Amino acid sequence: MSREIMNNEYSRAGCGILGRIVSINEIKTASEFIASKIPETPEVAIVLGSGLADVCEQISDKIEIPYKDIPNFPVSTAPGHKGRFIFGNLAGKPVIAMCGRFHYYEGYSMQETAMPIWVLRQLGVKTVIITNAAGGINSEFEVGDLMLITDHIKLCAESPLCGANKEEFGVRFNDMTYAYTPQLRELAKAEAYGLGIALKEGVYGYMSGPSYETPAEIRMLRIVGADAVGMSTAPEVIAASHAGMSVLGISCISNFAAGISDEPLTHDEVMEAGAAAVGGFNALLPRVIEKL
Repeated sequence: MSREIMNNEYSRAGCGILGRIVSINEIKTASEFIASKIPETPEVAIVLGSGLADVCEQISDKIEIPYKDIPNFPVSTAPGHKGRFIFGNLAGKPVIAMCGRFHYYEGYSMQETAMPIWVLRQLGVKTVIITNAAGGINSEFEVGDLMLITDHIKLCAESPLCGANKEEFGVRFNDMTYAYTPQLRELAKAEAYGLGIALKEGVYGYMSGPSYETPAEIRMLRIVGADAVGMSTAPEVIAASHAGMSVLGISCISNFAAGISDEPLTHDEVMEAGAAAVGGFNALLPRVIEKL
């Protein structure tokens, strides 16, 4: 059995140590393929969470690139993740949107979940807006609220930076103090205020999933300072911060976390809440991009 096959099988085996390592050559090959399909380098990338892909309807002059066509690239398997890049213009600027992301719970290694961020950075993207659907822990939040992510707590030992450091992108031990870029947070707050959107702020708690958290885990997260919880975002932000990218993080509060409400949690609920929040999100995102 070849090393490549062994690595691929190990990465699909679930939450194992390291799993498949993504090479610099794979990142460059994927980036070159995307570059060959678009007329210019996008200034901004958008990672769209569950239920938030409708903003793509505002992108003009679209070029769609299915993930399955990109060499070495993973494929989305989570419900509601369409699995394609959309390049075009939004608010007068070239952007590239990820309609579908990769999660650790799908059996991908942490490096595979971060691969799109490295590919985008290799492409020349310097700012990434990362969004998600999250469960509300803060009792002041309501379903359908938008939460500006100020920081995160990653309750999973794995990291996309484990293994040999990718020197092309950043240093071995990168600082995470300003992983969520303060200037972008201030810009988002100002634009939300101008639109009359009650943009909340809080700390995002990352859990690997795919099971929703237990009530005891949610009580723990509340004690350590998390305002919302989800199964994505943190690995991507770690990779983006390591690569020197500016990051804006926004969560859609799609449900109350376990124990906060007596109702059972379902993915359909997440998708419906994303649709409920889409009006404010669709109004805010272009305004932020216009001012970048």
